[in-house]
Amino acid sequence: MTVELPTLFLSHGSPMHAVEAGDLGRAWAALGKALRPRAVLIASAHWETAVPMVTGNPKPQTIHDFGGFPAELYRIEYPAAGAPPLAEQVVGLLKDAGIAAGIDGCRGLDHGAWVPLRHMYPAAEIPVVEISVQPERGAGYHVDLGKALAPLASDNVLIIGSGHTTHNLRDFFSAHSSSTTLTYAKAFADWLSEQLASGNTDALVRYRDIAPFAARAHPTEEHFLPLFIAWGAAGDNARAERIFEGLEAGALSLDSYAFHLKVLHSRSR
Repeated sequence: MTVELPTLFLSHGSPMHAVEAGDLGRAWAALGKALRPRAVLIASAHWETAVPMVTGNPKPQTIHDFGGFPAELYRIEYPAAGAPPLAEQVVGLLKDAGIAAGIDGCRGLDHGAWVPLRHMYPAAEIPVVEISVQPERGAGYHVDLGKALAPLASDNVLIIGSGHTTHNLRDFFSAHSSSTTLTYAKAFADWLSEQLASGNTDALVRYRDIAPFAARAHPTEEHFLPLFIAWGAAGDNARAERIFEGLEAGALSLDSYAFHLKVLHSRSR
């Protein structure tokens, strides 16, 4: 019997989680202890391109793609190696599925990748390849992109989508001094949990039309699209497990999920 790695959707929260781990950082650390892949492929909300691009840099730099934070945050380096052969494998799988893709040999790892990975694999011993999202293509496209990448899970590659269950920064900054939960954020997060639990991919890809407060939960889509990559990569009939639940400043849902693939039974001889 071969048990494949799950795929993950992580709400990565504020960059400050890199230095103030809290419960979220501790949950990431527990994941890293439980999951020991040969490499990580992570889709980050903070890399948007017209077509899928993957990092081919063997020594990706740590990108500090944020402003206005304490100086200690800008001194952090996450020196994980890249994995150029994996980048080529990703592009090949996507092209086999009819999805044009390319390799960026200079791109480093943005905070959507290195903040959670810093807690999961603090020794930076696991090679990392990042893949971009395409906000103009929509949710269904990203499910198909994930499906094309599904073979990697049986090749001991951990596929992660890093974004947010809800992501309205205007509400976040307005509510930052308050612990009051904004009703819409919880309503959207609860709806998402229900659809994932029932495996309702059709409803998920139509979330913008049918989910409660979808436009307010995600004024733009880039932070939600990594979920669809992870969901698609888990394959049909995957089981969703909510591995973290919470809200940051009452507005940003930190809900995160593991999508467990089918168990494959090897034929006895």
